[in-house]
Amino acid sequence: MAERVVLVVDGNSLLHRGYHALAHTGTRTLGGEPAWAVRGLLSQLVHAVDRVGATHVVVGMDDPDRSLRRERHPTYKAQRPDKLPTLVSQLELAGRVLRQVGVPVVVPPGLEADDVLASVAARVGAQGGRTVVATSDRDAFALISSTTSVLRIINGGVEASPVLTPQRLEIMLGVRPEQYPDFAALRGDPSDNLPGVYGVGPKTAARLLSAFGGAERAFADLAEVRELLGDAVAARMAADGAREAWARNREVMAMHTDLDVDTGAALPLPADEVRHAYAHCRLPGTTTRALRALCGVDPPAQPVPEETLAWDPRAEWRAQRPERTFPPLPEKAADPQLTLF
Repeated sequence: MAERVVLVVDGNSLLHRGYHALAHTGTRTLGGEPAWAVRGLLSQLVHAVDRVGATHVVVGMDDPDRSLRRERHPTYKAQRPDKLPTLVSQLELAGRVLRQVGVPVVVPPGLEADDVLASVAARVGAQGGRTVVATSDRDAFALISSTTSVLRIINGGVEASPVLTPQRLEIMLGVRPEQYPDFAALRGDPSDNLPGVYGVGPKTAARLLSAFGGAERAFADLAEVRELLGDAVAARMAADGAREAWARNREVMAMHTDLDVDTGAALPLPADEVRHAYAHCRLPGTTTRALRALCGVDPPAQPVPEETLAWDPRAEWRAQRPERTFPPLPEKAADPQLTLF
């Protein structure tokens, strides 16, 4: 039996990246809805499935209406502006399109996509499968294990993105996956409005964890911190609010691993649904790869009829194509010595 490989996608993370990276395209669906972020998500989904050899796929998304973390800690993400209407509409559109093609979309009440990623990874690992988490968010590094790797989406897309394993994480940051929650809590996360321990950056955090194994031990033995890492580091760890900042961050950053989640739709997906969904979001260049990666079939010899799409891409291209003009060729005097042979 083939190994079960579940690709769990951080829908909010990839949609936000696509929203900003592809805004210049102004892509809209055949019905006129903004769709450039959805276009980015669908394209990345296909490339990720292809790259990691996924057998199942599921997408997690944040609850748009309520945040239990923010209710408990009102400053969490408080600096972020409200989402623009075109982003809000595409978050909703993405869920509709993904469900249309058969991909489960999990939106946990009051929680976030991170909690879906963590719960899927825990459940699949317990069942003997392997999970690949596709996200641009470094919080997922805490999920890395012998059964879970992270496809960290960076600039350049899926092909340019690293797949992080326990060994690669340790090479990159100097900490093991089980130490990452302490590492992140000490460092803090400005993007979530979570200050860390003042003066403790990634390098110092890694040195502390290398010496003590965990932050709790370091806070409990500041004399040993002074002996091993010096007076400056010991003073930062002993400062007012340092331990409280670390403890708050550990609590807020902790992901739920016990949600009752769908662990993914088994590939292949229905080809007709995929073909029409990708056409609806104007992804003709990705449809062939989508059919092969998601459905295991080659595209039909004839494309989807244009009357079905209610859109003739060639006509639109011709209408938008600027008229090309060429300068006249310069006149040259005949050269009597010029011959063809």
